Amino acid sequence: MPERGARPEVARLFIALWPDDATRGALAAWRDMWVWPPGVAPVATPRLHLTLHFIGPVPVTRVPEVAAGLAVSCDGFVLDRGRPGRWRGIAAWCPDAVPPALRALHRSLALALHRLALPVEARPFRPHVTLARKAGHSLPPPQPATLNWVVSGYALVQSQDGYRVLRRYA
Repeated sequence: MPERGARPEVARLFIALWPDDATRGALAAWRDMWVWPPGVAPVATPRLHLTLHFIGPVPVTRVPEVAAGLAVSCDGFVLDRGRPGRWRGIAAWCPDAVPPALRALHRSLALALHRLALPVEARPFRPHVTLARKAGHSLPPPQPATLNWVVSGYALVQSQDGYRVLRRYA
């Protein structure tokens, strides 16, 4: 039994497109073609993903409810051509075009988060895969990143000493 006044144990959660090994390898190969100045913090290959919604801390007792409540319809789509993105010290892969199915998935998940009384970021959705942090003066490779990322689902992920996929949704 927790002590009186003790804070409940929490899980730091987010929802993401979780790439398969081939896609993650292609993203890592393109990341490795950038010119990184000293001090840049490249994202480790196993952590490459595209965040759909950052949820933040949730009491661990709510995780099963949240996982169940985030099951929404997901039409498949492909992310293929991309370009470099840089803002606020982040270097990223950004899709050239955002498929309507990706926008629909993002909206559906926002509604699910509202139903669960969980936060939804107010800023516009800017899909990207973060490749490095502290990367303000980095130089992207001259060739664009071409992927064949066939997306047929998404994942609920816990961020704590690395990332742990809690549930995959097809």
